[in-house]
Amino acid sequence: MNKKMIFLLSILLAISALVIVGCKKETEPAAQQATEPNTTFIADNGQTTCPVMGGPINKDIFVEYQGKKVYFCCAGCIEQFNKEPEKYLPKLPQFQN
Repeated sequence: MNKKMIFLLSILLAISALVIVGCKKETEPAAQQATEPNTTFIADNGQTTCPVMGGPINKDIFVEYQGKKVYFCCAGCIEQFNKEPEKYLPKLPQFQN
């Protein structure tokens, strides 16, 4: 392998690691908040937990899916949800009949 290829692979690995670790780091403060009384955000649709990681949701991080808001603990979970949204629907109160 030449030096350019090794450099590019190193950059790719670093970015991948930041994305994976970034989601977990963002959820730590929210998890701490959930242990304090009256700090858990409850969405109008009844959702309190992230369908991807299961942690407390952040009221500022959401997408609209089939006309309904779906909240997440961190932005990294949006990408996971968008890959297979049907997988997560059973965990969401807004999609239960």
